[in-house]
Amino acid sequence: MSETGTASWHAEVLTIFPDMFPGPLGLSLAGTALQNGIWSLGTTDIRDFAIDKHGSVDDSPFGGGAGMVMRPDVIDAAIRSAKDKQQAATDAPLIYFTPRGVPLTQKRARELAGGSGATLICGRFEGVDQRVFEAHDIEEISLGDYVLSGGELAALVLLDAVVRLLPGVVGKEASLEDESFESGLLEYPHYTRPQTWEGREVPEVLLSGHHAKIETWRREQAEELTQTRRPDVWARYIAAKRQ
Repeated sequence: MSETGTASWHAEVLTIFPDMFPGPLGLSLAGTALQNGIWSLGTTDIRDFAIDKHGSVDDSPFGGGAGMVMRPDVIDAAIRSAKDKQQAATDAPLIYFTPRGVPLTQKRARELAGGSGATLICGRFEGVDQRVFEAHDIEEISLGDYVLSGGELAALVLLDAVVRLLPGVVGKEASLEDESFESGLLEYPHYTRPQTWEGREVPEVLLSGHHAKIETWRREQAEELTQTRRPDVWARYIAAKRQ
């Protein structure tokens, strides 16, 4: 198990595959921020809390059915150990990844980035014994309407979404303001050199130097894309404007 670092934002991941971390989070912006101490990452190996010599963390479900279920006594012990390492992060939520959870949003990622960290529980098999959720205040999060083999990939996605919002991670923090979902809309199209490519031209307004017209064009493009591709997001955007 790794120990909590001195960074102001700490993630502790409960998993049976600790070698999956930091994985891609050790590269690019997140990796540089990790090396610079802007955030820290620890793993708690759930198998360390197994109750037998074989390192078993699961058992067959009561009532029958396919698959195995992660034992409540094992998961509980791992959670309590992780909480001990997260003592400095008193507001760090417990998060479990499951298709039945609330969809992850940019708003939630920004809320997490404003805290002191998070403890992420990566389930496997058929999931975790329900009594664990009754014993602990656990936030259930989903990445979408599909099923993964385990919570590790979901944890990597959430951490990437959060870490890039931490102060000092993205060089030009103003660039975050125009991204998809920050304004309630999808992001507008981008263009760069060459000006003409395979017979396709850059929109004339972007070459005009008229900042007000450019902003208007970008807003119109964002609204059109959102309305066409994500009517659910568009509906929320219109409702928010009316309020």
